[in-house]
Amino acid sequence: MDSDGLLVFGIFLALLSVPMLISAFSSDRSIRGASAFAVVGGILIVMAYATKPDSYRPDDIPRVIVSVLARIVN
Repeated sequence: MDSDGLLVFGIFLALLSVPMLISAFSSDRSIRGASAFAVVGGILIVMAYATKPDSYRPDDIPRVIVSVLARIVN
């Protein structure tokens, strides 16, 4: 997997962990699953930044997300 894919899947997992955390807090359940999603998403994002020679800028992220989604659809 290339660095663009790592970044997009990391962002997806990190964003997915937010509602999981809120749900776990509101129903007094363990937050282990949500924390695991957040940690794995963070690791994927760090790996994406580490493997790309010229780092991502904030304005590059929407373009990267669209290009990865286009590759998945095609």
